[in-house]
Amino acid sequence: MAQRDLSDFVKGERKKNSLTQEDLARMTGVGLRFIRELEQGKPSLRMDKVNQVLEAFGARLIPGPIPKGDLNES
Repeated sequence: MAQRDLSDFVKGERKKNSLTQEDLARMTGVGLRFIRELEQGKPSLRMDKVNQVLEAFGARLIPGPIPKGDLNES
């Protein structure tokens, strides 16, 4: 899952469930700042906290192959 996909997923699920960012932070046990950074697509976030938020929506990040079009070429 690309960072933008992750951000869009969390924001979309939060809104679909009529939750504010504050509600989501409270129900998942992470800080409001973390929720904001996650939804804004911050590239460096703690994976345990990301999964903590995703689990509220019945989802989880797991390792998988990177699609060829997403690989960064040096």
